[in-house]
Amino acid sequence: MTLALRELNRATLARQLLLERATIGVDDAVRRVLALQAQSPASAYLALWNRLTNLDLAEVDAAFADGSLVRATLMRITLHAVHADDHPVAHLAMQPTLRGARLNDPRFTGGGLTAQDADDLLPLVLDHLTAPRTNAEVEAWLDGRGLPGRPLWWALRHYAPVRHAVVGGAWSFGQRPAYVRAGIEPPAPGDREAADRALGQLVVRYLEAFGPATVADVAQFATVQRARVKVAVELLGDRLERLTGPDGSELLDVPGAARPSGEVAAPTRLLGMWDSVLLAHHDRSRCIPPAYRSLVIRRNGDVLPTVLVDGWVAGIWRPLEGAIEVTAFHPLANEAWAAVADEARAMLAVLAPRDPRPYARHHHWWAKLPDLESRLLR
Repeated sequence: MTLALRELNRATLARQLLLERATIGVDDAVRRVLALQAQSPASAYLALWNRLTNLDLAEVDAAFADGSLVRATLMRITLHAVHADDHPVAHLAMQPTLRGARLNDPRFTGGGLTAQDADDLLPLVLDHLTAPRTNAEVEAWLDGRGLPGRPLWWALRHYAPVRHAVVGGAWSFGQRPAYVRAGIEPPAPGDREAADRALGQLVVRYLEAFGPATVADVAQFATVQRARVKVAVELLGDRLERLTGPDGSELLDVPGAARPSGEVAAPTRLLGMWDSVLLAHHDRSRCIPPAYRSLVIRRNGDVLPTVLVDGWVAGIWRPLEGAIEVTAFHPLANEAWAAVADEARAMLAVLAPRDPRPYARHHHWWAKLPDLESRLLR
């Protein structure tokens, strides 16, 4: 079976709850979409707002507070929000990547530290994290024991089984993060067999949430070697379905997953920064037209808040004083602008009581855009 690009787009949007807002709770939604990018605390909230009907953001606060929603360093060595049920598998599958990225980095090894040093100290640090601790507190605690606190904690907090603790504020997490033990056992160092088994489970969960997809897409999503993904796919065998993509590449999928017709309408959405649907594939043309990729994904990795029109990125947005500024990458029809304006007004109502300008420190990118049509929507 060969899928056209439009069918691939609709399949991914359907699984990401972006074809229609769902009438389900926060826990079920996060299980459905697997992982929400959460570098910016506001983004996980806005991702769920875009996917759920009549979302009360207090439900997201409660899910983070009770630990059913976990914010931790996972795929792509970036912060994600995942359901607590998915955290152990994602954490274990990512261990070779997370450990290698930190324990082989000169910021860790430069002081003469070794991976064994970090592993030996891990149980002690986890015992200390039965209560939330800030970076400064953990570093000072390690320094007080004659240990190099900054490089040790910098490495450990990225690959240890820890999560970000709620510290309050508009979006539960502020600029000074605190960490607490995640409630899962640390994997045995170097246990690649266990990590590869977990990767197989993660592949299935990824396809359920973002498929159909190629081996390269899976590797991009998690930042793991394609060779590891290929092994995991081989072990899954006939649990996966093979399809053909619009460019002739082999697509993997789980049998019975949603694949709507390309004729299904896709609603307008205002996605927050780093929305997962824009970053979960090697080939991002299923949602981002190639000509717009550099406008959306900046050289330092920032991914600007985007406007989806008919399922594809058509522009970017930012909240200003009492308005949403929308910059279109191509001329939009009047009905498209009307739909964007409706979403903008709804977004203003969501942001106003919490944080009217959650992405203000990223506004410098707008000065670097080409001359494009912008409208202030109220």
